[in-house]
Parts: sequence; structure tokens; C-alpha cells
Amino acid sequence: MTGVPDTRGLPIKMLHDRILVARRTEDGERRSTGGILIPATAQVAKRLVWGEARGVGSSVRQVKVGDQVLFSPEDQHEVEVHGEDLIILRERDVHAVAAERIEEQTGLYL
Repeated sequence: MTGVPDTRGLPIKMLHDRILVARRTEDGERRSTGGILIPATAQVAKRLVWGEARGVGSSVRQVKVGDQVLFSPEDQHEVEVHGEDLIILRERDVHAVAAERIEEQTGLYL
């Protein structure tokens, strides 16, 4: 026995202000506005990335499951859940939320 619990198939409840996020797969290679292909291995200082919220804790107020969230990859803790690599963030580490329910009055400040 290795001391690692077998969580396959068990439901997972996020606690407090934690958010479980699946990082977008298209955040790898990208094209510049000039058409230059930028590989995923190219380091861009302080580049934020998008992901999808898969679970939220009871104290999370602004993010719902299914929302797209913008965060810094430096603020993440990675975990494997049911064979999928996911990220755990605190709500305060989310810089923006994109969702259908967001009202237009909030404006776009990115």
C-alpha cells in the first residue's frame, strides 16, 4: 500500500474558495496578428491563460461550473482527477470570468 487513496469514481467536493479548472488545450500553439506561429514552448512573461471551471467551493461567489476563467499559470496547483490533469485555484487568483450570464454593463477592461 502506497498511502495514496483510490479516488476513482468518487465524487469530489471543492472546499471554501477553491476552484477546480481544466486548462484550455488551445493555449498551446497560437498565431500572432501578423500570422506568425508561436509554439507552446515559447515563454511569454506573465501571460495569463484561460480554463473552464469544473468545480467550485461553497464560498466562491463570482464563478460557476462551466465558466471560462482567466488566471496566471504561476498561481496553480496541479492535480489528477479521474485521469484528467486539472488545476486548483483560489477565487482571488482568477483575473476574469467569461460566461453567458455576465451582464454587458460590466464592460471589458482587459
